Amino acid sequence: MRIVFAGTPEFSVPALDALHGAGFRIPAVYTQPDRPAGRGRTLKSSPVKRRAVALGLPVEQPASLKAADAAERLAGYGADLMVVVAYGLILPKKVLDTPRLGCQNIHASLLPRWRGAAPIQRAILAGDPETGITIKKMDEGLDTGPMLRRCPLSIGQEETAGHLHDRLARLGAEAIVSAIHDWTSGQIEPQVQPEQGATYAAKIQKSEAHIDWCLSAEEISRRVRAFNPWPVAETSWDGRQLRIWEARSLAGRTDRAPGTVVEAAADRIVVATPDGLLQLLRLQLPGKRPVSASELLNAHALTGARFS
Repeated sequence: MRIVFAGTPEFSVPALDALHGAGFRIPAVYTQPDRPAGRGRTLKSSPVKRRAVALGLPVEQPASLKAADAAERLAGYGADLMVVVAYGLILPKKVLDTPRLGCQNIHASLLPRWRGAAPIQRAILAGDPETGITIKKMDEGLDTGPMLRRCPLSIGQEETAGHLHDRLARLGAEAIVSAIHDWTSGQIEPQVQPEQGATYAAKIQKSEAHIDWCLSAEEISRRVRAFNPWPVAETSWDGRQLRIWEARSLAGRTDRAPGTVVEAAADRIVVATPDGLLQLLRLQLPGKRPVSASELLNAHALTGARFS
């Protein structure tokens, strides 16, 4: 089988490796164009492009697939199937219909829950006990196509979006190979998604990372985990940004105002919220590296401080 692959970020790389390792012929890899990055704004290739080059696979980097000749160029690769994993570009119907068997997608949620751009972070923010991978056929809707396989995965109580991202990427890579084999051999049939329970995972905005101390300790803890490694939860302290990389909700109550540091001794920084207490574990001041609570306390007095 000839499979054209389309993907861009790190999440896509394990799936490319799995398809290549399973012996599928990959005549082309589609990924987004190189982008300026870093202080020097030098062009940087996507993780998928770097991996494709290392595997000796041809790379296509169109700025859009809406051009009149996009489907024609794709057709030239004689693909039986196109596998799309976090590609980042819209596939018009003409492109979706070009491969003989259409297009399949690896989506990082148990559809129909969390259709959209940020399913991993939104699942953590909502306090979902599990998420997973859905292998689906693609249609013109937003993650609405019929499902071939759903693979559940429990979310750890203190798991960050970064860690969950890596586990889901590996699970997706395993699932896509088996799903293709089972589907093409007639062992599974696509299942229409139910509309009941459908939710939308909006793209994460950097402004969401600023902590609202009027939320409960558990809600803030989930935000810290969901925004690690990007955009990283933050608060204001003494006119400076304080990024919070790790935190843990604690039982207990206090009559202190939300955002007030109620304990700052040894290795414990504990902050008041309206419901529960929040222990800060790993923090970062501007221009500094992330440090443990004890390291920060060695250099700064936080007793009675108020975050906002």
